[in-house]
Amino acid sequence: MSEQKNETVRASASCLCSGVVFEVHGPLRQVVHCYCSQCRKTHGLMGPYTQARLEDVVFTSQATLKWYQSSDHARRGFCQDCGASLFWQPHDGDMISISAGVIDPPTGLRVVGHIYVDHMSDFGALPDDGLPRFATTSAGKLDGDLSN
Repeated sequence: MSEQKNETVRASASCLCSGVVFEVHGPLRQVVHCYCSQCRKTHGLMGPYTQARLEDVVFTSQATLKWYQSSDHARRGFCQDCGASLFWQPHDGDMISISAGVIDPPTGLRVVGHIYVDHMSDFGALPDDGLPRFATTSAGKLDGDLSN
């Protein structure tokens, strides 16, 4: 993630209080709904995430950005003031997942699938949308996956 980049802005985004403001200067993966236990506890039911290359994320403000080590494999970024959940970032690799709701419309994004559906809470129900469902990870099998 960088401080400045001279390229066309693909998307702009911020948390609720604008303590964290950033742009994406490259492609975004389509949105995947994640129902893992961490996303459920972070977002309330599921996490709607897009994804970008780290090098394409440019911050204009990160004054309130905090990171939480959520597992041995990844960390989550959030705003320490308004509490907005912003990022999921694996420790290895050059990609970062971005909570799709923080991106300013129009996003041009669409939901392409559901992952970790076997981890979904008993109070939720998957939509009857005909999209692919995976018991755990989709392992790069969804449209627009940038990690391939």
